[in-house]
Order: sequence, then C-alpha cells, then structure tokens
Amino acid sequence: MFRRTFWFTTGVAAGVWATTKVNRKLKQLTPESLARTAGNKAIEAGHRIKDRAVGFALDVRDNMAVREAELGDALGINENPELPAPRRHIAIENRNNPKYVDGSTYQTYPYNRNEDH
Repeated sequence: MFRRTFWFTTGVAAGVWATTKVNRKLKQLTPESLARTAGNKAIEAGHRIKDRAVGFALDVRDNMAVREAELGDALGINENPELPAPRRHIAIENRNNPKYVDGSTYQTYPYNRNEDH
C-alpha cells in the first residue's frame, strides 16, 4: 500500500511540474510575449551599438588631436614666431571730409548741423 501511495504522489508531482513548464513555455510563445522580447533585445542592441559608436568617435578625436600635433611639429606650425605689427591702410580716401588731412592725421573740427542749412 505504501508503495502505491508513493508512486501516485510522485506521478501527481511530475504532472504538476510538467503542466507548469508547458504553461510557462506557451506563455512565452504568445505573439505579445514574442514582440516584447524582440523589442527588448532590439533596444539592448541599439544601446550596445551607440556605446561602441561613441567610444569609436572619442578614439578618433583623440588620435586626430595627436596626429595634428605631430604634423604641426613636423611642419613647424606650432612654433610662435614674432609676427610684425599689423598695418593699417585707409580703404577709401575722402578728400572732401574736412577731418582728413595727409592721409594719416586727423584734425577735429566742431561740427554744427545748423551750418548746413
């Protein structure tokens, strides 16, 4: 009698376990669950790709700065030579203006707008 009870209980437990496993698997295979799983995996893949692209861009920027410094040293661009003082040229000469004298010096005259009328 004990033997039959043991095997009956074992069979019931195995049936409950198998039924639970099958129901879980069926829930995983529903269209909504498959869509949710695919969406989550796509989001994770997008994050991985973004992280790799950002890392690649940062590496390129760092290596570009190093290479630019190397080229600047090789061409002598990074040196600071003494530059001549900037020259100023008069773009348009206005000889009718009473303030203009000799192209370089300016004389200031009081200007009265009422004199023109």
